[in-house]
Amino acid sequence: MTTILTVLAGLVAALFILPAVWMLMGSLRPSAEVLTSLIPLSWRSLFPDNPQVDNYIALLSDRGFARNLMNSALVCLGSVILGVLMSMMAAYALAVLRFRGRALVFAFVVVGFMLPFEAVAIPLSDLFTRWGLANTMVGLILPGIGNGLAIFNARQFFRGVPRSYREAAMIDGASEPTILFRIYMPISGPTVVNTALLIFLGQWSSYLWPLLMVTRREMQVASVALANTAGEHGIDYGQNFAGAVMLSLVPALMMLVLQRFLSSGSSGSGEK
Repeated sequence: MTTILTVLAGLVAALFILPAVWMLMGSLRPSAEVLTSLIPLSWRSLFPDNPQVDNYIALLSDRGFARNLMNSALVCLGSVILGVLMSMMAAYALAVLRFRGRALVFAFVVVGFMLPFEAVAIPLSDLFTRWGLANTMVGLILPGIGNGLAIFNARQFFRGVPRSYREAAMIDGASEPTILFRIYMPISGPTVVNTALLIFLGQWSSYLWPLLMVTRREMQVASVALANTAGEHGIDYGQNFAGAVMLSLVPALMMLVLQRFLSSGSSGSGEK
């Protein structure tokens, strides 16, 4: 029975992996062969006879996709740095500090990440345009730094940190920023990594907001530039697949590298 279940699990896993493999192999074919290779259906439909990287070269050089990837990287970097700082400070205030209206503020945070961004994207883009933030990195970064889900996760962790840590630090004369950055954050490694990943993935895969805010080609992020491989006369499947592979590879590698931080708990948050 165990053998049968293992085989079934392997088959199901292969079915899920198959589209990704086809996308990868399709990026190594000439665009004209991506669909024609499916007729007749055979092993050559998946594996090209003469794999080549022409699609990657053309996409990165001729279409300027390298610049688009750099724009995405800069947006994500700025969003992660500012977003982690804001999320940790907001979570600390909501979890540790006592002030009137704290529950109401937390309720707004919860409603904020439950509300679809598409519902506010257009009026928000009009507001940013009036402020002169269209076609700027600041305009692309700002909406991504206030991540309600990241604040919620960090708050839940901070609530589990014993209050005696803060009380002891206050007796020693530590200020609230000192307690946050020198006591709470060092013991919340997995939470910080998780917050950074939430913000990064949200910005890396963002499409609607960059589409609304950016009209200059040199300012486009990778997700929007990838959609431009489809023109009025058709779509270049080879280059489209190559761009999709590059966009998928970055978060996949990050998850692989940071997996040990996400799976590990924080042993320092409990009292001894």
